[in-house]
Amino acid sequence: LFFFSVFNRKTGEPPLINGWIPYLGKALIFRKDAFKFLLDQQKKLGDIFTVHIAGRYITFIMDPFQYVYVIRNSKQLEFHEFANKMASKTFDYPALSKGKFPDLKENLHRIYQYLQGKPLDIISDHMMKNLQDIFEWKCSQATDWETEKMYKFCCSVMFEASFVTLYGRVPAADGHKVISEIRDKFIKFDASFPYLAANIPIELLGATKKVRKELIHHFLLKNMTKWLGGSKVVQARQDIFEKYELLGDYDKAAHHFAFLWASVGNTIPATFWAMYYLLRHPEALAAVRDEIDHLLQSTGQKRGPTYNIHLTREQLDNLVYLESALNESLRMCSSSMNIRISQEDFVLKLEGNQEVVLRKGDWIALYPQILHMDPEVYEDPKEYKFDRYIENGKKKTTFYKAGRKLKYFLMPFGSGISMCPGRFLAMNEMKMFLFILLSHFDVELAENKAVRLDNSRMGLGILLPDVDIAFRYKLRS
Repeated sequence: LFFFSVFNRKTGEPPLINGWIPYLGKALIFRKDAFKFLLDQQKKLGDIFTVHIAGRYITFIMDPFQYVYVIRNSKQLEFHEFANKMASKTFDYPALSKGKFPDLKENLHRIYQYLQGKPLDIISDHMMKNLQDIFEWKCSQATDWETEKMYKFCCSVMFEASFVTLYGRVPAADGHKVISEIRDKFIKFDASFPYLAANIPIELLGATKKVRKELIHHFLLKNMTKWLGGSKVVQARQDIFEKYELLGDYDKAAHHFAFLWASVGNTIPATFWAMYYLLRHPEALAAVRDEIDHLLQSTGQKRGPTYNIHLTREQLDNLVYLESALNESLRMCSSSMNIRISQEDFVLKLEGNQEVVLRKGDWIALYPQILHMDPEVYEDPKEYKFDRYIENGKKKTTFYKAGRKLKYFLMPFGSGISMCPGRFLAMNEMKMFLFILLSHFDVELAENKAVRLDNSRMGLGILLPDVDIAFRYKLRS
C-alpha cells in the first residue's frame, strides 16, 4: 500500500517515492531490505529516483557509470559535514565547528598520512608482531584440536592486536584482561551503533550511554600516558588536541574512542567473513595456504608460533590468491552507502546528457552493494569464487558491464573524498591475520550450518553474521 508521489517536483527532479506514513516515508521497508527495495524501484523507475526516508529525501544513482560524476563534484556534493555531525553525536564530542575549533578537521585529516607509504610499513610491522604475540599467547598450547566460536575468536585477536598497535600495551600484569574488559564494553556499544547512526536518542538505548561513558574514560590522558609503545598516528592526534584549549579532557578522550571504533568496527566482521568463506571452501583454503607456504619457503622463514615472521609490504601485495579471496569476501559482505549532500541548488550533469536537479540539502546516495551483486559484472554473484580477482596469475582489475569497462567495480571502503583513510592498514591487518592463522594452524569448521548476513547494518559498512559458528584449530605438524 504505497503510492508514487510526484507532487511539487520541479522539472528535472527525479521521480519521488514518498510512502504513505508521514515523516517515516519508506524507512521501514528500506531498513528491512534496502537491496531488494532499491532493485525493485530501479526496475520501475530507472537508474535515478528519490526516496523519502525518515524526513530525508535521498536521490539514488544506480548506474555505476554515473558514479564518477557524483564523486568528482566534491565541491557541490559534500560529505564531511554530515559525517562530522553523525560522529560527534555518536561518540559524544563537540561538533568540529570552524569558529570554536579552527582547522581541527583539516589537521586531523592531515594525520592520515601516517597510514600510508613508509609510516604504513612501520605500523604494519608492529601489527604483525602484535598479532604473532597474541596468537602465541592464545593458541601455542593447541597441540590437539581446540574449539572456539569464530566471530568471538576474530574479535578477540583483532581487537587486542589493533588496540596494542595503535594505543600501546597496558603494562599491568593482567594487560590482556584489561583489554578484554574494554573489548566487552566495545561490543555492547557497537550493538547500538546502527540505532545511533539512525539518529535514535542514546537515552532510549538502555545501558548504551553508561557503557559509552565508561569506554571514553579509558582514553583520558591520565590513563593513556600509562600505555607503552603507542603509534605515531595516535601520538600526532594527541598533539593536535593539546593545541585546542576549548577541547576538554573528556572531549579528547571521546575522539580517541571514535578513532578506535573506526579502526576495528568494520575490520573485525570483515576478518570473520574472510576466514569463514575460506573454511567453507577447501579449494580456496588450499590455494591460499599453498601461496603462504611458498612465500615462507622462498624467503627462508620457518613457520610456527616460536618463529617471528616478517613480511614486507611488497610480499603482502604479491599474495594474489590471499588478496583475491579477501576482496571476494568484501564484495559479498560490504554494504556501505556513499552519501553526499548538496551544498546549493545545483544541476548535476551526468553521462548521456542526463541532468538531475538538486535542492540545497538534498542527499545523493550510491549503493555499491547493487554493483557488487550485479550478474552482468560478476557472474553468479551470490557464489563465493576465491580467484575472481585473478587473471593469468596476476591481479584482475578490469570488469565490464554492457561491454564497457567499469572505473569502479569494488567499493567496500567508500569512494572519493569519503574513502576510508585507513583502508591500506585494514587490508594489511586482515591479510596478516589470515597469514599467521594458516601458516601456523590446521583449521576447519566444527559445525555445518549456514551463516547469513545480518542486515541491521545495511548502508553502514561491513554486515555482521546473523549467528556465530564453531571452528577448531591445532598447530600444524
